[in-house]
Formats: sequence, C-alpha cells, structure tokens
Amino acid sequence: MAELAEQGASAPPTHPRTLIGWGLLALAVVLALWMGPVERGDAPHLGWISLLPTLAVLMLALSLHRTLEALVGGCLFGYLMLDGPGFLIAFADSGLKVMGNPTIGWIILVCGFLGSLIALLGLSGATQAFSEWLGSRVKGRRGTLLSAWALGLVIFIDDYLNALAVSASMRKLCDRFKISRPMLAYVVDSTAAPMCVLVPMSTWAIYSAGLLEGNGAAAQGEGLSLYLQAVPYMFYAWIALLLVPLVGSGLIPPLGPMRKAEQRTLDGTAVIEDGDLDQPSTQARPRLINFLLPLAALIGFTLYFEVDAFKGTVCALLLTILLYAAQRLASLHEIFESVQKGFQSMLMPLGIVVTSFVLQDINDKLGLTPYVIDSLKPLMTGNWLPAVAFITLSLITFSTGSFWGTFAVAFPIVLPLAAALDASLPLTIGAVVSAGAFGSHACFYGDATVLSAKGSGCTPLEHALTQLPYVLIAAALSTVLFVVLA
Repeated sequence: MAELAEQGASAPPTHPRTLIGWGLLALAVVLALWMGPVERGDAPHLGWISLLPTLAVLMLALSLHRTLEALVGGCLFGYLMLDGPGFLIAFADSGLKVMGNPTIGWIILVCGFLGSLIALLGLSGATQAFSEWLGSRVKGRRGTLLSAWALGLVIFIDDYLNALAVSASMRKLCDRFKISRPMLAYVVDSTAAPMCVLVPMSTWAIYSAGLLEGNGAAAQGEGLSLYLQAVPYMFYAWIALLLVPLVGSGLIPPLGPMRKAEQRTLDGTAVIEDGDLDQPSTQARPRLINFLLPLAALIGFTLYFEVDAFKGTVCALLLTILLYAAQRLASLHEIFESVQKGFQSMLMPLGIVVTSFVLQDINDKLGLTPYVIDSLKPLMTGNWLPAVAFITLSLITFSTGSFWGTFAVAFPIVLPLAAALDASLPLTIGAVVSAGAFGSHACFYGDATVLSAKGSGCTPLEHALTQLPYVLIAAALSTVLFVVLA
C-alpha cells in the first residue's frame, strides 16, 4: 500500500493544455444540450451554427495536440447539436454509413497495402540500400532536401502514393544529416497535392476534368484540354512547389515552429517513432534493385490501369512479394508477417481519415459549405471573383478536410458566375483547384497531411503547425496574383 501511495504521489501532473481541452469539450457539450437538436428543414444551411463542430475540432486539436481525439470530440458535439440525447446512436450510424462508402474502402485498401509495401522495403534492406546509394551522391542537408523534392516531382500520379513512398524513401537519409521529421513531412506534403494538380496524368486532374465536362464548362472529351489551360493559373500549387527548394537551400530559413523542430533534432531531443518497419531481415542483403523495381512497378502499374492507385498498389505488392521470396531475402512467414504489420501500421492515420469523413457528414447536414459560399458570394463580383473564390474555398477545404467534394459543390456555382461576370474561365478554374491544393496541404486532418506525417515519423498536428508559415506565404502570394491578373 505504501508503495502504491508513493507511486501515486510521484505521478506526473496533468498538463494544463489537456485540462483546457477537456474543459472546452465539456463546455461544448453543455452548449449543445442547451441549444437542443437543431433542424435544417428546407433551408440550405443553419447560418453561423454550421461553423460550431469544425471550430470545436480546431480548438480541441490546439489544446490537446491530438488529432483523432479532437475529431471524435468535434463529431460528438456535432451530433449532440443534431440529435440531442440520441447523439451516440447517430454517431455510430454515421460511422457505419462512412465505412460503407466505396471511397473509404478504396482509401483503406490503398493506404493499408502501401503500408505493407513500405514494410517489405524495410524488411528486405531495400530502404537502407537506397539511403546508402543516395547518401554516397548527396552531400549534406541541402542535397538531401532537394533530393526529396525531386523524388516527389517524379511520383506525381497520386498524392497518397507520393506522400508515403517519398517519406519512406528519405527518412534514413534525413536522420543521417539531422533533418527534422517535420521538415521532411513539409517537403513531402508540398509535392503531394500541389504536384498532382499540375500534371494531367494524375487522379486530381482526371477527376476535375470530369467535373468540368459534367457542369457544361467543356464539351464531352474536352475537359482535360480546358483543365490544361487552367494549369498556369494554379498559383498556389506552383508557389508551394517552388518554395521547397528555397527552404531546402536555406534561402528561406526555418520559421516559427519549424525552427524549434529543427533545433530539437540537432540537440537530439526530438521524439521519433518508426516502429520496427525499417528493420531489415537478418537474411536480407541490401540491394538497390530491390528498392527501384517495386517503386517503378508501383508507378508503372498505376499508370497502366488508367491512374488507378489501388490496382497499381496491389500489383506492385504482389510483384515485390514474389521478388523477395525468389531471392530468399526472408522466409514466407517473415514476408507475410511484415505485410500484416505494414497494414496495421496505417490504422491510426486511417482512423483520422475515416473520422474526418464523419465530420464531413455533419457539415453536410448543417450546410457549412453553402453557408460560407452564400456569405461571401456578394463579394464575388467582377475582377474579384478568382481571388474571393480562392479565399472562400480555401477556408472550406481547410475546415472540412473535403477537397474533391468541395470541387463538386463549387464548380456548379463558380463557373456560371465567371461566365455571367465575364471573368477569365481558366483563371477561375485555377483559383478553385488552387483552393483544393491549399486545403490538402494545410488541413491537419486532411488525408495527404496525415499520410505525410505518418510516413515521415511525426504527428499530423505537429506537421501542420510546423509547415503553416510556408503554407500562409504561398496562400498570400497566390491571392495577390489572382487579384492582379483578374
């Protein structure tokens, strides 16, 4: 008993930030119960009330410094608003609805199998071989960051593939030159969605081209052509990409939270959690071909199947299993155990992504996107349309974590406005797509942000906060260009 009392007395006190987070959640619950269930009826939105669940998520995240818990808290608050005492049942029903969504199934399988592929690269010593090969040619911090940037430019077909493949490839080399994991995550995330929107052979471009045809902005089969006309005006993507070599070369120094993260890495006090996915098998002999062939297969199969990342990932994974088994780099038991561990390693980021879709469901029921657009639509006049569209949709994508969904809502509204106001159609499309790239880059529970953080070895919130100064620089410069060129 005395020993237990002594242990209890020496237990660390609860961090004030955590107490603030739980206090905010309790206040939100009281507020929701006091308001009672809200009903939207036939109205397009519920006004400023539509903002509350998203604001709850942001406040909880900043106070708790935890992403999944903040999302769950914000979702519970949202369903308290919508369903009152039945909020838990509504939350469970929404979770089942989201899990039944084919898009979620696609995301789970793609990310899970990518995790398996990354684990196999570690098991075979392939990641170590690539790090040693690149390390013999790259000298110092600058060359490492520029190499990560260049690799991100090559894997342009899908932001998921980009985020996980580049981060897994560059982790060891960044550790060697004492580059912080948040800095690596920033470089990786800056070449995910920003690069994908600029290349016509990517999932983002193909999806957007289909929306342009579906909304009558382009004739059947001409959507991609119109999209290509808008590529020069996707200012956020261009600026976000070009900032990376400036940061990597030191022309732009580490700013704010990034400076602190870099200093912690130099001091050796940074917390890094990679698990055991990078540990090679005792039978494995590091060979560069065992890294290059799976990566080439991943890109090649994805392009072969008309930019289908799921089919590309499955084929690349199967090829890698056969390749490693033929070389006897590990036993079949070790190989399939590594596949299983790799899939399991993605459960936490997948939980964040799935919960963000639940939050989207709440925002849809509250009419968040129509409320923001309706509030700022009076400003979408004349030459201000592209800039205001970029700012408005950036706020939506950042707060909701919905990028392609925002495109589906925004194009039917913004494109007719551009025609009525005689605004440049390519410039307006560039503003809408730039807003999606901004949201994917900045939202701390967005899929690319979560996967970049996971692959690099830091938390999503740490990644989002450390890259925020660079994100805001790119957004501010983009807004200026949309105003000047309108």
